Amino acid sequence: MKVLIADKMSERAQEIITSRGLHADVKTGLSAEDISKIANDYDAILVRSSTKITAPIMAAAGKLKVIGRAGIGVDNIDVPAATARGIVVMNTPHGNAVTTAEHTLALMFALARHIPAADITTQAGKWEKNKFIGVELYGKTLGVIGCGNIGALVAERALALKLKVITYDPFLSDDKARQLGVNKVTLDEIFAQSDIITLHVPLNEQTRNIINAAALAKCRKGVRIINCARGGLVDEGALRQAIESGHVAGAALDVFSEEPALNNVLFGVPGVVCTPHLGASTVEAQENVALQVAEQVADFLLSGAVAHAVNMPALSAEDALRLRPYLKLATDMGSFLGQIMSGDLQQVTIEYSGDISNLRLAPVTTVALQALLATHMESVNVVNAQLRAQERGIKVEEIRANDETDYRSLIKLTVKTSQGTRYIAGTIFAQSSPRIVEIDGIGVEATPARHLLFIRNEDKPGFVGAVGNALASHKINIASFHLGRAAVGGEAIAIVAVDQQPSPEVVKQLSKLPLLIEVHALEFAS
Repeated sequence: MKVLIADKMSERAQEIITSRGLHADVKTGLSAEDISKIANDYDAILVRSSTKITAPIMAAAGKLKVIGRAGIGVDNIDVPAATARGIVVMNTPHGNAVTTAEHTLALMFALARHIPAADITTQAGKWEKNKFIGVELYGKTLGVIGCGNIGALVAERALALKLKVITYDPFLSDDKARQLGVNKVTLDEIFAQSDIITLHVPLNEQTRNIINAAALAKCRKGVRIINCARGGLVDEGALRQAIESGHVAGAALDVFSEEPALNNVLFGVPGVVCTPHLGASTVEAQENVALQVAEQVADFLLSGAVAHAVNMPALSAEDALRLRPYLKLATDMGSFLGQIMSGDLQQVTIEYSGDISNLRLAPVTTVALQALLATHMESVNVVNAQLRAQERGIKVEEIRANDETDYRSLIKLTVKTSQGTRYIAGTIFAQSSPRIVEIDGIGVEATPARHLLFIRNEDKPGFVGAVGNALASHKINIASFHLGRAAVGGEAIAIVAVDQQPSPEVVKQLSKLPLLIEVHALEFAS
């Protein structure tokens, strides 16, 4: 497998990839057209922030499985296009966390003490000591919007400087907030109580222009704004007006709505400190993110491990090995149910009982959903399956059950459609062998195979022989025949493994057999 390193990064990234038995090419500074011409040769592409991986590039890259971003932001990657094509997008959220947190504090000090402006005038031969009266950080209230990896590091360091720290983060648990020593508040309370506000959230439709004219109007007079996260979080025009009016004391920005920021409405405004996206620009951070993304991509290509993906559940190499038989079982179950169900799909429920309920289940749910949807939709893969379901209003529910069963582990997949509800249950025998053990309330024990017939019928003598004769008349050999019934003389099912896919004519002939309720010819991936 081949990996393209499309941006300048540590040479050790290439060494890591080649040491794992993969081939790596370093080709930096290419245009989008140049990358499109060679993209089909590669299984993975590594970038930093310079190279943009667009939908047309992905369309030209038929083998591309993963895009690795050495850094946090993935603004230069068309993630929706990657998701639609089943391409995993990974970033390295921890590699530059310390560096970015330290830069945030550096800007905080620079802003509080007017260091950039004082440096310029001092080196120009002016001694304007009285012009640059600053403020102490001690005792001030720091409002942290987004208390994830970087926000938490900023909070810890600010507490050491004896600032009071409050945070707005809907995903921060009360326990974690107590561990950090910060107070959770609402966004409006951040605006009303903070002397300094720092941003550490991703850019999306919910956070775009989170600091706007309305937000600034809610802030206490003299507030200072710091943004080392993403351009677009701050309405730069509104911020300039608030600074010029005297309501905001100043701002320090490392990121801008358009980059490279050769011109910006905030440039030249007194009280504004700007740096050219230096948050991750230290020797240590550059090395860390390059090594991490190389390791992550190599692990994915070689073992299927998924780390720090922005469009797919995480899966360690150990979990991938442990879950492998369950992933196969869930895939077969999803495909089976998708091929026998009828009507418009409304809801999918996957329930886990026994030992499997203690494992990481998101990947298992995803492959079951993908296999189910793929029987009725085109271009569905494990990366976009959840998105495809959401787009069509299909509810997906994952349940860890405490119910006791006859099996050490049991997976039950249920679909609700406009024509009713159907379900299938399966387990693993001998730690590696998938088994179907129940369909719509009828117990059975069947091993998934490439070609299957699923038959539901009335339990009467002679039916099994009639099925065998019908298949024999078409020279179709039976590999295995698994039977189950609800009660004597009631409904029964048969799962018949055959050596070749039955033709529509065979299925039509079977459908005319007396006592038959339904018959489906099923096909599974080998």
